[in-house]
Amino acid sequence: MYRHEVLVVGAGLAGQRAALAAAQAGRDVAILTKLHPLRSHSGAAQGGINAAVGAEDSVDTHIYDTVKGSDYLGDQDAIEFFCTEAPKVVVEMEHFGTIFSRSADGELARRPFGGAGFPRTIYAADRTGLALLQAIYEHLGSANVTVYEEWDVVELVVREARVQGVVAYHRATGEVAGFAARSVVFATGPAGRMYGRTTNAHSCTGDGVAVAYRAGAWLKDMEFVQFHPTALLESGILITEGARGEGGILKNASGERFMARYAPHVQDLASRDVVSRAIVTEIAEGRGFPGGYVHLELMHLGRERVETRLQEICDFCRNFAGIDPVTQPIPVLPAQHYMMGGIGTNAQGATNLAGLFAAGEAACVSIHGANRLGGNSLLETLVFGKQAGIAAAAHAASAGAAEVPAEAVARVETGIRDRMARKDGPLPLAFRTEIQNVMDTWVGIYRNPGDLGRAAEALGRLRARIGTLRIPDGSRAFNLGVSDAMETEHLLDLAEVVVAGALARKESRGAHARIDFPKRDDVHWMQHTIASYRPEGPQLSYAPVAYTRWEPKERVY
Repeated sequence: MYRHEVLVVGAGLAGQRAALAAAQAGRDVAILTKLHPLRSHSGAAQGGINAAVGAEDSVDTHIYDTVKGSDYLGDQDAIEFFCTEAPKVVVEMEHFGTIFSRSADGELARRPFGGAGFPRTIYAADRTGLALLQAIYEHLGSANVTVYEEWDVVELVVREARVQGVVAYHRATGEVAGFAARSVVFATGPAGRMYGRTTNAHSCTGDGVAVAYRAGAWLKDMEFVQFHPTALLESGILITEGARGEGGILKNASGERFMARYAPHVQDLASRDVVSRAIVTEIAEGRGFPGGYVHLELMHLGRERVETRLQEICDFCRNFAGIDPVTQPIPVLPAQHYMMGGIGTNAQGATNLAGLFAAGEAACVSIHGANRLGGNSLLETLVFGKQAGIAAAAHAASAGAAEVPAEAVARVETGIRDRMARKDGPLPLAFRTEIQNVMDTWVGIYRNPGDLGRAAEALGRLRARIGTLRIPDGSRAFNLGVSDAMETEHLLDLAEVVVAGALARKESRGAHARIDFPKRDDVHWMQHTIASYRPEGPQLSYAPVAYTRWEPKERVY
C-alpha cells in the first residue's frame, strides 16, 4: 500500500501544475503516470497558448471569442475566470523558464488563430506544448513530489461517500497495488484513440475519464468531438493551426481558396469546426484531389519564415510525407483531435464525488462548450490544473485518513490472471481496431441518425464480447498486453457515451453536426449533457448552461 495526502494521476501540463500547487500548499503529493512526464501528450501541442497581452486586445474580447467559439454552450462564469487568469499564467510560465518566441521589438510574439478577434496566441515556434512541459517539469523538480512512472490507473476507490485512492498496475513489474489518498486529481488527458484517424498519441485512451465514470463521476458533453482541419493525409500527424496563422491557405483541386465560401470574413482562420466541415464538403462535392484531400499551401511565405516559425511542421512533412512545405503544398484531411467533454467539474476542479478533482482534457469545466478554440487548451491545463491542485490540497487538509481495501486490489489481480489464463478470445489491439472502425465510419464530422444507430448497435455487440479479451503473454514484467486490455475497455466505455449523447442531441452545435437537424436549437438544447454509468449503458440527463453577459446569437465568421 502506498500512501499520500494528494495523488495526481497523469503527468502532463495539467497534472504537473496540480501537483506543484498542492505541494506548495504543504501537502504530501505524488504523481502516478503511465509515461515519463516529458512523454506526456501535452508536448505534442504545437501552435501556442492564448492570452490577451497586446495593447489592442482585451480580456473581454478573449472571453467573447471563447463564448462564441463554444457556440454558446460554454459556461460563461468559468470562461470569464479562465480568460482573466490567462495573462498571469503566461507570465508565470515565462518566469518558470519557458522560452517563448519574440517579435522584433522584444515583446512576446503572437500569431492569429482561428476564431480569435485579435492575434493573441503566444508561441514557441511550433513546439509550444513541449516548451511549457519542459519548463514546468524543471520547476517541479524543486518541489517535494514523488513520481511513480509506468503505472496504469485501474480503479477509483470510493468508500464512505468519498474517494479513498486508486488501484493501479505497475507495467515494469506486474505489481497491483493500492494508492491511498485523501484527494485524487485525474489529469489523464484525452480519449482520441477511440478513433483510428486521430492526431492523438497512442497513450490517449481516456483512462482517468473511464475509471472515474465507472466509479460514479458524471461525464459532461462527451458528444462534442473536435476534428482538426489539417492533419497529414496518410499519417494523421497534426499540422498546427499556426501554419494558417502564419498565412497558410487552403485550396481545392481547382486551385480555389475555398474558405471564402464558408467564412468570408476570416476565411482560413475560422473556427476548427467550420473549417473541418468546409474541407469534407469540398471533397464530398467533388472539388477535392483524387483520393479525398485538399492542399495547405505555405510556399508563398518564403523559406525563412516557414523554417523558422514552423520547424516541426517542416520535419514532419519531410520525414513522414516526403514533401518540402517550402516548395510543395501539404496534402491535408481532418482528423479527430480533441474531446470537449470529460469529467464534469467546477472551476476549482471539483467533481460530484467528494475528494475527486479533474483538470486538463480529462475534465469538462465547461469552457469549450461545443467547440474549442485553438490556443485555449494549453491555457486550460495550466489555469485549471493549478485550481484543482489548490482545491485538492484544501480537501486533503480537512479529510480523514484514506484506505484502499485489500479486496479491491485482489479483484484487479484476479481479473488480470483470468485474462492471462484464457486460451481463446480476441486480442486487445484487434478489438480496439474494431472500436476505431465504428467511430471512423459512423461518428464523424457530419452525423445522421442512421449512422449513429449503427454505431450504437456495433458498440453493443462489442460490449457483449469485451469480457472475452485475452492476454496471450503470461509474463509479469512489461507485459503491455495487460495495459492494452485495460485501455481498450476504457475506449469502449467512452465511445458508448459519445454515441449516446450524439444520438440524443437533435440539433447542430459546434463540432456536433446533425444533417437531419442542421440548425442550432437554443430552445430545447441549450444545455449540457450529463452521462452516468449504468451496466446496461450510459444514462443521460441535462444541466443548464451558466450565463453572465453574452446572449446567444448567430455564429458567423
